[in-house]
Amino acid sequence: MRKLTIEGQRAVLARALAVTNEHTDGLSQDDFSGPRPEHPEWAIGPFRRDEALTFRPDGQSPDPVGIGWTSASVFNPSLIADGDDLVMFYRSSPRKESLSSRIGMARLRAGAAGEGGAGWEDLGAVLWPTLDNELYGCEDPKIYRADGRWYLFYNGIFPAEQEDRARFPSPDYPVVDVGCDINLAVSDDLVHWEKLGPIIDHETSRLWAKGAVIVRDPSGAPVRIGSEYLMYLSEGCGGRTLVGRSGDLIAWRWVEQPYLDPAPLGGHLHEVACAVAGHRGSDLIIDFFYSDADGKFAAAQARYDLARPFEQTGLSRGGTLSWGGLLQRDGQWLFAQGWDAPPGQREISLYRAPIGT
Repeated sequence: MRKLTIEGQRAVLARALAVTNEHTDGLSQDDFSGPRPEHPEWAIGPFRRDEALTFRPDGQSPDPVGIGWTSASVFNPSLIADGDDLVMFYRSSPRKESLSSRIGMARLRAGAAGEGGAGWEDLGAVLWPTLDNELYGCEDPKIYRADGRWYLFYNGIFPAEQEDRARFPSPDYPVVDVGCDINLAVSDDLVHWEKLGPIIDHETSRLWAKGAVIVRDPSGAPVRIGSEYLMYLSEGCGGRTLVGRSGDLIAWRWVEQPYLDPAPLGGHLHEVACAVAGHRGSDLIIDFFYSDADGKFAAAQARYDLARPFEQTGLSRGGTLSWGGLLQRDGQWLFAQGWDAPPGQREISLYRAPIGT
């Protein structure tokens, strides 16, 4: 693996600043989570935007690396409650969906929401590339809290060199020049973070593993199924569908386990976004991203029983694609996403739905 250097990060930043992506630039949250003609009672949603909760960072984060890094896009956020406050972790990039990303954090104090999204305190970047497997960036945070400790899973992006690809071939899920690890950082106070590195080895991931979707309850806390936490992986790993189990959210063991069949909807699966349990008895709902039969990006939800988390019992078109998970707050469901930001603006919108829908 190529070593992390300042020169290398400057080169990645220059590459990031040249990025345009017409597919992701055209995404709209309402296309995924708005009303649907068919909506079974177990499905979560539809959602509407709450303008009073919009997050718009005022300035740029300090650049601890000193390479002239700035952010033009914020997206793929993860929300969690800290007492009565809302805390958001988000991906901050030189361009939307570009390399050279960092992970920022913001806090909304209880009662501070106001017109136009006033009230958020942007705390700037809390994680940036410091490990070799982060040379291309730190992306897509997923935050969990257990036993008073915070667990932040994120993607470490790195160059997949020819030597690496030869050592860890992946013919059924080709890795070209970019690799992806699931990294973990922990904190006891949301201020000081310790990076623990990747939770899955390259022998298992074949240079690409993405997701870190742990089953959460409506408060955002990770749920034990039996005595262990369960994580769904849906991208990479040589084209295999893997799940992870852990007793402490740090050490994970991996097994191949099919758990999601979107075939009745047509098209094919891209990525699991989140999994929530406990909102309707023993229901477990997986929210996922797929391409429909016409090749159009789409969202859907799959239903399970918490005691049988791999036995799909229902499918519903429409979903949130909330990569950071869903919360229940103030009697409603809540999630965040940054796709609908106007061109040239950094903005993350929050969406609500009554709990009974």
